Amino acid sequence: MTDPDASHGTNGADPHRSWAILQHVAHEGPGLIADELRRADLPFDMVRLDRGDPLPDSTTIAGLVVMGGPMGVHDGADHPWLPRERDLMATVAGDGKPVLGVCLGAQQLAMALGAEVTTGPMPEIGLGRVELTGPGRLDPVTGPEYGGLSTTTIPCVHWHQDTFSLPDGAVHLAASRTFSHQAFRWGDRAYGLQFHVEADGELASAWEPHLPAGITLDRSRLAEVESVGHRLLRRFVQRALAPQHGAAAVTGTAAPDGTAVAGTAITGTAAAAPGARSSGQADGADR
Repeated sequence: MTDPDASHGTNGADPHRSWAILQHVAHEGPGLIADELRRADLPFDMVRLDRGDPLPDSTTIAGLVVMGGPMGVHDGADHPWLPRERDLMATVAGDGKPVLGVCLGAQQLAMALGAEVTTGPMPEIGLGRVELTGPGRLDPVTGPEYGGLSTTTIPCVHWHQDTFSLPDGAVHLAASRTFSHQAFRWGDRAYGLQFHVEADGELASAWEPHLPAGITLDRSRLAEVESVGHRLLRRFVQRALAPQHGAAAVTGTAAPDGTAVAGTAITGTAAAAPGARSSGQADGADR
């Protein structure tokens, strides 16, 4: 069992080590996530699993981002790196290091932490919104987007049909009408987002040839997603750098947690850095 509350006494992410961003297909890259890591002057390496890049050693990275892809978590026969990727996510999250899983990455994180991933009743694709839960409105990453009765939702792009149950001890952060589990936090710094807020215009242009017929990404609405995405992802990076309440362990018994952990934000803005020290290019979308 996993225990998100077991403390290892870990501080924030090591700024001298690189983050790893795992990319699964050519057109599905990190978008605004890379922008916010650069903004915080955090080096990162692109790991192109579709090109045969090896997964990093968990002890060598400061944080982990796992993007999406058209494959599913159960497609290990065709993509043998899928179970190894889950093992890496479980280890990094268990060590109390920051982890962000987006779409497939969120499903991989959920499964790595012991949850189930299943196919939902219908696809959810295109511009939309997710509703923040009570704990989601208090969470240090998602909560600041809550504006009282006037704003209880986050604009986003949907692109999935698979969904996940919540891992033991996870905090449920967001839902939609079709899929009740859209986001969760496990421990202090492991986040799974089924939806996309990392899209800017360039990334959307890379996605569009792969979207189903009739699905478009209106640029005026996408600009709202991009604005929220910058803020939300910046807070995730700040959370990654903040001193930790307690790292997660991969042993012990999980205690369900229905409330958000109060966060400590880092003030100030770090200088922008050049691009990733990459073994591949950060180009494309995410599902």
